[in-house]
Amino acid sequence: MEKFEAVLTSLSNLVWGPHLLILLIGTGVYLTFRLGFIQVTRLGFGLKEAFLPKQKTGAEAEKQKKQRGDISHFQALMTALAATVGTGNMVGVATAVVLGGPGAIVWMWLSGFIGMATKYAEAILAVKYRVVDERGEIAGGPMYYLEHGLKKKWLGMTFALFAAIAAFGIGNGVQTNSISMALNTSFGIPMLVTGIVLMVLTGFVILGGVKSIGKVVGIFVPVMIIGYVGGGLVILIMNFELIPSAFATIFSSTFSAEAIGGGALGAAIRYGVARGVFSNEAGLGSAPIAAAAAKTDFPGRQALVSMTQVLIDTLIVCSITGLTIVMSGQYTSGLQGIELTQASFAYFLGPIGEIIVTVSLVFFAFSTVIGWCYYGERSVYYLLGEKAIVPYRMVYIVVAGLGAMTTNLNLIWAISDVFNGLMAIPNLIGLLFLSGIVVAETKRFELERQKELRQAA
Repeated sequence: MEKFEAVLTSLSNLVWGPHLLILLIGTGVYLTFRLGFIQVTRLGFGLKEAFLPKQKTGAEAEKQKKQRGDISHFQALMTALAATVGTGNMVGVATAVVLGGPGAIVWMWLSGFIGMATKYAEAILAVKYRVVDERGEIAGGPMYYLEHGLKKKWLGMTFALFAAIAAFGIGNGVQTNSISMALNTSFGIPMLVTGIVLMVLTGFVILGGVKSIGKVVGIFVPVMIIGYVGGGLVILIMNFELIPSAFATIFSSTFSAEAIGGGALGAAIRYGVARGVFSNEAGLGSAPIAAAAAKTDFPGRQALVSMTQVLIDTLIVCSITGLTIVMSGQYTSGLQGIELTQASFAYFLGPIGEIIVTVSLVFFAFSTVIGWCYYGERSVYYLLGEKAIVPYRMVYIVVAGLGAMTTNLNLIWAISDVFNGLMAIPNLIGLLFLSGIVVAETKRFELERQKELRQAA
């Protein structure tokens, strides 16, 4: 088993080597320029569509009722956020700062910025090439735009296989183990009890399908994000005088002659970009599966909403974590992972700070379990059809419990890292070769927006 883990670890390092990070960032940069920096010019509209949608009446309301989709723009965004806002926002950021220095935060921000364009492209293709399955539900994602857009079904099947397997690891076992370990450490709750409770809660939510998931996360996700960000904002406001020096530390450790000469710049880029991608999943192809289920009239409308996910996940939630860690100075203490984040919050807020991080971790991780189940079942449906969905859900529920009860997750981490990376490759190929379709759909929706503005005037 140790040899098998060593092989998987080597494979993970190979998959997540510089070539994949360059492909991820390169695709985002390419799409950013082709779309005219859409993450800047249309971000406001995306936020408005997600959180302040215009109430339609009369003929417009009837037209809206007939739109294809299972959940609203907001619920689709929350489902994607449920899957991405997880341990990476606390554990991943802490790891990046320890391994790459405070300067890693800059590269996390940059990867998030260009990742918004990638997320936009994924969503626009997911909606354009989605289909209605035999149960009357919407099915979409990279596997469908690889098959119907790129005309490469084998690539779609490859993506679906990798995604279905990855869901058990990074989307399930890793998350539930983080929950049980945190509750056991902070509150003494036995891991067996946590595992049983998580199995029941996971089953209760996911057996109802995407509509049930959408309703739950539509309430659940905003509350958990506001709670964690609220705690972080209290720290920033109470210690406002430390913010300028924190930014100075972050930027100086990134671009100083010492950092460049000592090789710290390379470490900062590697870990900042990698943890940013792990956090927001831009380019992996997971979030467009949720975007495809949204009720919308134009692919571009939902794509702009989906783009805001990276803003919330990386540029807000991860930034709160990063700034708190740097301001506290705890990253030089030898602590790592969740312990570093807990210590940083506790440095300013005392014991309540550790509790905020622990409780947030529980909610963040559980939301990831819910969101990734939908990704996994959509993938297995593409491969095997409707008959595979219920068995997949049942196995997923069992894995949630087992993950919470085990004390050794090295194998699950290694497997999930490998398949997460493998997911990205066919998806990025699709994004690059279908970028012309993305641009055309963007122009088509822009014409519609201009029409809406004229009618409103």
